Amino acid sequence: MLSPKTSSGAEKVRPAVVENSLGMKFVRVPAGDFVMGSDERAESLARVFPQYTPEDLQVLGDEAPRHAVRITRAFYLGQHEVTVDQFRLFVERSGYVPESIADGTGGYGYNPAYDPASSARGDAFEGRSPQYSWRNPGFPQAGDHPVVNVSWNDATAMARWLSQREGVVYRLPTEAEWEYACRAGSSTRYNTGDEPASLLGAAALLDLDTAQRWPRRRPYALPGHDGHVFTAPVGSFAPNAFGLFDMHGNVWEWVADWYGEHYYAESPRNDPQGPGTGELHVRRGGSWASSALYARSSYRNWNTAQTRYALVGMRLLREVRAREE
Repeated sequence: MLSPKTSSGAEKVRPAVVENSLGMKFVRVPAGDFVMGSDERAESLARVFPQYTPEDLQVLGDEAPRHAVRITRAFYLGQHEVTVDQFRLFVERSGYVPESIADGTGGYGYNPAYDPASSARGDAFEGRSPQYSWRNPGFPQAGDHPVVNVSWNDATAMARWLSQREGVVYRLPTEAEWEYACRAGSSTRYNTGDEPASLLGAAALLDLDTAQRWPRRRPYALPGHDGHVFTAPVGSFAPNAFGLFDMHGNVWEWVADWYGEHYYAESPRNDPQGPGTGELHVRRGGSWASSALYARSSYRNWNTAQTRYALVGMRLLREVRAREE
């Protein structure tokens, strides 16, 4: 793995960690340069992921072209994904009602009797249903597990509340900031290397434990056991070179940007913010039920701002104040 470097080329130092009023820890990520995206051809991916059809692999063209990006300012990124307990404290102290409850339609959840074939969309989970929400995704979660069934709107509401409460800007990371932080100086498919097997013991993903519940997905599973059928407590695996945990797997993480299929072709070099408008927001990183193909550092997925799902959570960014520069 390459050592992350600042824009001056100096080796990184161990990042500072700050803690906020909800007990959330944030790691300082230095400004710097990296190459974003992937130009890997479908034929190359097919050799590594033979379970997928050529059509599956051709749709990954939105990861191209690879392009140079400069993150011009340091930032603090959540050391972990937002946990159930942290989200609960936000809800209790702010009075905010998450969308899975506010609109009465609920979220999605695991039901062992549910047949995905009964869904017109082929969803792996039952829903939407009022019985499921951030409080209950149909599988057990302790307070230190990542919260799920939270929408993009829920995530930005939490960031706004924290900003007002603490007098410092919290927000979702941009797509570029997220990939820069995930890669942490690496240029491989994962921050653990190029091979999917490098993720074994390093990320909560679709593996033989999870495949017990979804036998049809067994061909896509990593050939190992991480000890977790569903989500894992945050920080269960080793951090990346920036000191960030679970950038691959556990839960998908919302980012700030609108999704633009061809945005990379026109993206500015410095601090890209994504398209100015859109209908879908990007999420990154894969989840506990994702195959290794979808956990690559460059992989992009998307949903509407109102989407809530048993695989989707969040990680917040805290901006560096002037006196912290």
